[in-house]
Amino acid sequence: MESVPGYVSIVFILTTFTAVAFLLRAVLFAGRDTLAANLLFFLLPLWILFQTVLATGGFYQDTTAQPPRLFIFGVLPALLTLSAFLLFFRSGFIEQLPLRLLTLVHLVRIPVELVLLWLFRAGEVPQAMTFEGMNFDILSGGLALAAYFLAFRGDSVNRGMLIGFNILGLILLVNIVSIAVMSLPSPLQQMAFDQPNRAVLFFPYIWLPTIVVPIVLFSHLASLWKLAKGKTV
Repeated sequence: MESVPGYVSIVFILTTFTAVAFLLRAVLFAGRDTLAANLLFFLLPLWILFQTVLATGGFYQDTTAQPPRLFIFGVLPALLTLSAFLLFFRSGFIEQLPLRLLTLVHLVRIPVELVLLWLFRAGEVPQAMTFEGMNFDILSGGLALAAYFLAFRGDSVNRGMLIGFNILGLILLVNIVSIAVMSLPSPLQQMAFDQPNRAVLFFPYIWLPTIVVPIVLFSHLASLWKLAKGKTV
C-alpha cells in the first residue's frame, strides 16, 4: 500500500471513528443501562482492535483460502451480531434509537466515496467501486443531509420521505457491496482482475467492510423497523 498517500488513511480513520461516534451517540440517547447498549459498548472496541490486529499481521492477504478469510473472520461475525441485535433487542433498544442520528450517520458515505476514489487512483481498488464507475453511494450522503432538514420539521416527521431515503440507501449499499465482493481477490472473484479490490485486505481499510458498512446497514434497518412500527422520534 506504499502507493497510497498518507492523508487517505487519515481521512478514512477519521471517517470510521465518526461513524462509530454517531452510533454510540444514538445508543446513549436510547439509554446506557440496557443489555444491548452494554454489549455494544463492550464488543465494538474489541471488534475494532481484533480487525486491526488481523489486518496489520497480514492475515487477510492470503487470498487463496476458500471461503475467503475476510468473509469468515470479518464480514460474517459482523452480520451475525447485527442480526442478533435486530432480532432480540427490537422493542427495548432499536425502537429507542433516535431517527435523526440514524439518518445523519449516512453523511460518512461522502468521505468514504472520496477515499475510494483516491484508492482507485493509487491502484488499490477498481474504478467500478468509485462514483466515476458504477458506485453511486455518494448520493446517500447528500440525501441524508436533505432528509435530515426536510423530513424533521419541528414536532412533525415526514415518515414517507424517511422510508424512501432508507430504501434507496439500502439499494445503493447493496450495489457497491456487490461490486466490492465480485472484485475482491479470491477464488470467487468475478471482475476487475487487472485492478482488484485489494485495499480492504489492509489496515485501516479493513474497517470498511467490518465496521463502516455494518454500521450503515444497521442504521438503515433500524430506521425502517422504527418507521414500520410508527416510531418517528
